[in-house]
Parts: sequence; C-alpha cells; structure tokens
Amino acid sequence: MQPIKIAPSILSADFARLGEEVRAIDSAGADWIHVDVMDGHFVPNLTIGPMVVKALRPHSAKPFDVHLMVSPADALVEAFAEAGADILSVHPEAGPHLHRTLMRIRALGKKAGVVLNPATPLACLDHVMDLLDLVLVMSVNPGFGGQSFLESALPKIAAIRRRIDASGKAIELEVDGGVDAGNAASVVAAGATVLVAGTASFKGGAESYAANIAALKARP
Repeated sequence: MQPIKIAPSILSADFARLGEEVRAIDSAGADWIHVDVMDGHFVPNLTIGPMVVKALRPHSAKPFDVHLMVSPADALVEAFAEAGADILSVHPEAGPHLHRTLMRIRALGKKAGVVLNPATPLACLDHVMDLLDLVLVMSVNPGFGGQSFLESALPKIAAIRRRIDASGKAIELEVDGGVDAGNAASVVAAGATVLVAGTASFKGGAESYAANIAALKARP
C-alpha cells in the first residue's frame, strides 16, 4: 500500500509568522509544503508571489508544491522556479499552450503538474500525460480556503486514477479542497496519493499539527 503524502497549504497558516509556521508543519510530519498562488484575476483572491516563496525556502527542505492560480501562467513560471519551487502546477485554462508551458517547467528542472477545476474535463490530459509528474484535482472551486469538499470529485479522481495506471507512469494524483480527517479515506480509496489540507492541517495551533497530519494519514 503506497504511503499517502500530506501537503499542508500555507494559505491556512498564520501569515504574520509564515517562516515559523513552515518549520512547525515540517517538523509535524508534512511531506510537501503546498503554496497557493492567486492573482486576483484567474481566481477572486490575491495571495503571494515569488519573493515570499524565496523567503520561505530556507525554512524547510521539503518539496515546495506551488499551485499557480494565475493567468497567464507562463510569465511567472521561471520566477517561481528560481524562488525555490520544486513542483509547479498550472491550469489548462490559464494559457493558450498547455504543452508548451509543461515543457518549460520541465526544462527549468522542475516537476510539472496540471490542475483540473470541478468543471474541467479529463480530455485535457489526453496529449500531455508524457509531460506530467502530477495531476491535481480541485474538489472545490479555486480561490478561497476553507470551502466544503465536493463529493462529485470522487468519481473524477477514480477516472484519473485509471488513466494514470493505464499510462504506466509514476504520476502523483493530488486532491485539494475541503480535505479533512472525515473524508481523507474516501479520497485515498478513489485513488489519490497526495492530500492538500489547509484548515485540517493548521487548526489548533502548532501543538496540534502532528496530530492533525496523523489523522489525515490514518486509514480505517
């Protein structure tokens, strides 16, 4: 049975002490550090840029999993790569040439991912599977933390799992949005290998982070 990775989203961390929060969640057992980048244009919120990623980089050796909710994405790929991102994921809707964007990410020596919103069809994966290290399924509409999990994501996750297995490639299947200890088992059963969890990871303060992550990894 493949170990499940937990990628706490720093969107739910205390922004007044982000460096300390990243160190704390790392020590608590996080596998990746998930960074939600929003531009106030592609999604209705504005978060952080490459300078913040660069400032946080010394605080953890764990992979920085950067989700670019920006449009156009191409203009920012290199800046986030240089800032210390290890994985860069983009939305097919955020640029006219998804294949080119993924090739650019990989040319920069980074892992490349594609993000599927709730209404994004699976067909966008058809001709880029050979360029992917990760598929990220949004189980909420992107733009805000703290939303409730959309149950309609489960069959979508399962369908993507079948595609990945059929490809024979080692592609991570990540799920983001409303994931908590109550639904994590169902998400994993559908085929996910990485769980993004913001509120569920950071609730209760630093003394609770290890227990929060352990609860997300627990399987009945």
